Amino acid sequence: MFRQNYSSSLLEEAVDQLATLPGVGRRTALRLALHLMGEPRENVEQFAGSLVRLKRDVRYCPECGMISDDGTCPVCSDPRRDPTVVCVVESLRDVLSIENTGQYNGLYHILGGIISPLDGIGPGDLRINELSERLEKGRIGEVVLALSTSMEGETTAYYLYKQIARFPVTVTAIARGVGFGDDLEYTDELTLGRSIKNRQLFKP
Repeated sequence: MFRQNYSSSLLEEAVDQLATLPGVGRRTALRLALHLMGEPRENVEQFAGSLVRLKRDVRYCPECGMISDDGTCPVCSDPRRDPTVVCVVESLRDVLSIENTGQYNGLYHILGGIISPLDGIGPGDLRINELSERLEKGRIGEVVLALSTSMEGETTAYYLYKQIARFPVTVTAIARGVGFGDDLEYTDELTLGRSIKNRQLFKP
C-alpha cells in the first residue's frame, strides 16, 4: 500500500479527500492535489465552487429521476421522444451510456440503484413505487429493463417484472450483446446500441 510522509497537514487533508473518489488511489490523489496547487487560485476556486453548487443546487426530474436544472429534464420534455416506451436503468451513468448510442428514442426511469441485500439495499430504497405511478397513468406501452447483468441486476429485473405484471404493458430486456456481469456504463457504444435496438421480451 502506498504511504507518503507529507510535509503539510493541508496537503495530506486534500489527498485524503481526493482519495475518497471512486477509482482514485492515494498516488493519483497526490498528483491531483499537487496539480491543483500549481493552478491559479481563481481556477481552483471556480473548480471547487462548481462542485459545491452541484451538490447544493442539484434538482431531479420528478418524472424520471434524472438530474435537471429546471424541473422536468430535457428528455422528458422533448416532444420528439416516444412517451409510450420507458427504459428502466440503475443510474444516470446508464442513461448517458444509452444516449450515446443514438439507438433509443423513448423515456427513462432511474431506479437509483439495484436490489442488493448484502449492501442493505432493498426494493423500498429504489424508485419502484414511482415507476408504478407512471404506469398507472396508462400512457406507457413498453417497459425496457436495461439493468446490469450481475446477479443483483437480474434479481432486480425479476422483481420489477413481477411488479409490472399487473399493468397492460410489454416488458422487454436488452439483448445479450451485453455479457453476464457487465455494467452498462463500461459496455462499448456499438454493443450497447445493438442490445437496445434488438431488445427482446423479458423471460423470468
